[in-house]
Formats: sequence, C-alpha cells, structure tokens
Amino acid sequence: MNIQVPFEQYFKKSYDTKARFISYWHQIDEIVQINPTTILEIGIGNGFVSDYLKKRGYNIKTIDIDERLKPDYIGNVLNLPFDDSSFQVVSCCEVLEHIPYENFKTALSEIYRVTNNYAIISIPDVTRAYRLDIQIPKIGEITKLIVLPKRKKIIHKFDGEHYWEIGKKNYPLNKIINDINLSGFTVLKTYRIFEFTYHRFFILKK
Repeated sequence: MNIQVPFEQYFKKSYDTKARFISYWHQIDEIVQINPTTILEIGIGNGFVSDYLKKRGYNIKTIDIDERLKPDYIGNVLNLPFDDSSFQVVSCCEVLEHIPYENFKTALSEIYRVTNNYAIISIPDVTRAYRLDIQIPKIGEITKLIVLPKRKKIIHKFDGEHYWEIGKKNYPLNKIINDINLSGFTVLKTYRIFEFTYHRFFILKK
C-alpha cells in the first residue's frame, strides 16, 4: 500500500471541519461505550482520537503506513503485525475505502483476527439523504435522515485516495454488509452520522 493522503493535509483547517470533529466524537463514543482494556486504531490520521483516549486512561495502540504521523507501529490493514485476538476493540475509520474493493475481505479478515471482541469501522456513504431536524416544545429535538429513492448510480473513479464508496455503482450497502457477515462478524448496528452523512459507521461483534 502506498501513502495516499499527504502528511500536511491532516493538519489543515479545510480537513478538520466541524462535521469531521463530530465523526471523531462518534469514534470515541462507540469505544467508550464498550470500555475496552485494549484498543487498536488502524489509521491514526491527525492523532486526535488516540490522543484523547490516551488522556482518558485507555490503553490504545496505533498503526499507520505513514511513519511521519508517528504511530506506534508501521504497517497496513492487509497484514497486521499482531497476534490473534490481541485487542478487545479494533477501530478502523475512513481507511478501507483507500484499498481496492477486492482487498476488502482480506482487510476484514485481518481485523477479525486481531480483535477478540469488537470492531468499529466507518466508510464513506454517498447515498442521497436529507436531514430533518425539528424542535418541538416540551418534547425536544427530533432528528431523522430521509433516504431518497434510488437514482442512477454514479460510477466511482479512483481519485488518488478512494477506490470505492458505499452508494456508488457496484457498492450497495447490502453488498458491504454481506461481505462483513462473510468475514465472521455480526453487524450490531450501522448508521450514518446525522451531521455528516458521508460517514457511515458499523459496530461489529466477533
């Protein structure tokens, strides 16, 4: 695997938008809900998630292909340098779309191998959806994503970073879920972030 995202991009204002920080919150929240003793983060990015969790006292290790990001380990998701069941939770967010889809199952198998319990992954989802946010007195806030009827699927073209995205031609959500199930995982839940619908999370159980 080659480095696709320039080191400098992770630290630009244009990269870390308010929406992306909401995605970081979901990564952290899903991990904290599990309250694991050991965590592996695949793809360190700007280090925000791992730094925060370390400061909260969690035992988290990081791995990335770019040594300039200073991960704990240098390596990639297709060949993780860890023993079986080494971590209670493996987090792999906005990483898997950076590899060709024919390698998706291999990556899932490696994640399955090194976790002994859970995996948290997120993948871009371009399926059209509108956000409905209503404030009702004495009831509170009601939020809902409205997914629009199918339209002609866009063919994904490799843009130098992403090989594929959910919702584009040949990559429907049910195909991704099916391949996750075939890897041995059970999908406990999947959802798109209301404030950042481009990111879809999958919470997986071994």
